[in-house]
Amino acid sequence: MKTWFLTLAAGLSLIAACGTGFAQSSQPGATPPLSVVKSVPPATPPLSQATPPQPHGLPNIESIDILKQNQAERTQLQPGNLAPTYRLVQQGTDNFVNIPAREAGVLIQPKTKFLGQSRETTAGEAWRQYHNGPLTLYGGWLISLVFLGILAFYLVFGPLRVKGVRTGRLIERFTVVERITHWTVALSFLALALTGLLMLFGKHVVLPVFGHVVFGWLAYLCKNVHNFVGPLFTVSLIVTFVIFVKDNFPALIDLQWIKMLGGARGHAPAGRFNAGEKLWFWGGVVLLGIVVSASGFVLNQIVPGLLYTRGDMQLANVIHLIAAVLIFCASLGHIYMGTLGMEDAYSAMRTGYVDDEWAKEHHDRWYEDIQTGKVPRVRTQEGARKAGVSGKAAQEGA
Repeated sequence: MKTWFLTLAAGLSLIAACGTGFAQSSQPGATPPLSVVKSVPPATPPLSQATPPQPHGLPNIESIDILKQNQAERTQLQPGNLAPTYRLVQQGTDNFVNIPAREAGVLIQPKTKFLGQSRETTAGEAWRQYHNGPLTLYGGWLISLVFLGILAFYLVFGPLRVKGVRTGRLIERFTVVERITHWTVALSFLALALTGLLMLFGKHVVLPVFGHVVFGWLAYLCKNVHNFVGPLFTVSLIVTFVIFVKDNFPALIDLQWIKMLGGARGHAPAGRFNAGEKLWFWGGVVLLGIVVSASGFVLNQIVPGLLYTRGDMQLANVIHLIAAVLIFCASLGHIYMGTLGMEDAYSAMRTGYVDDEWAKEHHDRWYEDIQTGKVPRVRTQEGARKAGVSGKAAQEGA
């Protein structure tokens, strides 16, 4: 009985559906049954109202046609959508503006990439990624490794001490002018190095500990000190070159000094300055000093006749940072040898005088020239009094 009722209900439902469809098809203008409908292609909407095709598997991705739309066409379809304008801005073209400032018509720089970057992006973003990425990371690691290497060398070998007995006789190694020039370079360099390190690594070290206010004021102070001390450092470098260049020309004995690893493999002959000091003079003071000074002058915008565009400033900043990190790493070795690494080296630059035994052990060729009279033992009246040599002998260079 239950099966009979279900069959009757299904039949009545089918009859009702057929009747409804027949009644609709008999009305004027009604659509004929599906079996007699002719295939009519759908009407093509206007181009301005067409829906762009979506790439398979990538929903909501604009098509090539939309990417070619100008701002007027996009505004008709999507008012307030400024994508075409921003695409035009990101091309880096110089557009018309009423502001007479340089590069005012270029809102966003064109795309570029620096050495080592995998893809191009806008120049400002490329510089930011390069500055905050590899330059900061590798620069920090290089400084750390050099510092740890010097520390390990000191712990293993200790300072180079005078082996013989001091004679008590003094040699005027540096005059007052030479010492003032050296300390001007040294102190200005330390000021630049400290402020530069704080500006480069401060947001990774100072900012998390002391907060934005302290870091902001500290960075502002470092920037101004850096800008004003930089020219003093450059002038002192020029004076240093003029004073010390005559004793820093390469010689054949420098090859022997390098071969003996500066004394690690035995006695290493040297003149007034050894090969290591000459490498520091030509590589650090002269070459890197010129690069870091020139790029710093560009960043300070004190080079006449130069167009200080954003691209020039970004490139100068990259060059300045690389040169600064290299010269700082090289200076760590020079500072070590002039303080903890060699006995009496610091007092020589502080007082200007060294003992005969020190000169004979570390700069034997220079000491021989002093003994033969080729190089004067003292060069000033003050040096004559300090070394116990008569004023006449000092004037004659004895």
